Amino acid sequence: PVTAGSIVVPYGHVIGNEKWRGSEIAQRLQGKIRLIFEDGLGLVDFHLSNRTCILFISEADLVAGDEFKRRLVRFRNASSLRGIVIVERSQISDQYFLGVQKLVVLELGMVLLPVANQGEASQLITQLVSFYVREQSKDHNSNPFIRKQCSQLAEPSVFRTVQQIPGVGKRKALLLLQRFGSIHRLCNASVKELELVVGQTAAPQIYSF
Repeated sequence: PVTAGSIVVPYGHVIGNEKWRGSEIAQRLQGKIRLIFEDGLGLVDFHLSNRTCILFISEADLVAGDEFKRRLVRFRNASSLRGIVIVERSQISDQYFLGVQKLVVLELGMVLLPVANQGEASQLITQLVSFYVREQSKDHNSNPFIRKQCSQLAEPSVFRTVQQIPGVGKRKALLLLQRFGSIHRLCNASVKELELVVGQTAAPQIYSF
């Protein structure tokens, strides 16, 4: 089971369950948000922040039977995360919707958001991410301790994320993190500051990325 703090989401990113790689949701999210795929998310489909995640119930899940209900109950019982349930409500799955709504909202006390298809789900995820980024920005500005704390907690995820920058391998990623400490500070670094760490060739690439 995934608990709060066991998955650390880099600032402004979404961590998606590996099973969604290549899906319509993932394709539509690419270019709009920074999406990282990871194994081992268990019952969770997408992590929006360290404490908030999405469980997606597709039309196929609804028609297939009660497995999705067991998944939701297991999540609620085992996790301290705030779960948002997105349900694909179509003409085919509409007959099941009221039952799902009753389970999710009344029995489990979770947020339920209906969508018509995966394209609409990706728009919703994008909107939620921009909301969490704004909230995190407020926290960063108001609390001087948060940034330090995040960089310590986020080490493995941040290290992997920095390596996804073109031209940055393990060695440069390590140097950049030692110098800047967090994704947030790295994003705000000038070309000159980057040059001091990675040299004149790589610095402009990293800055523009």
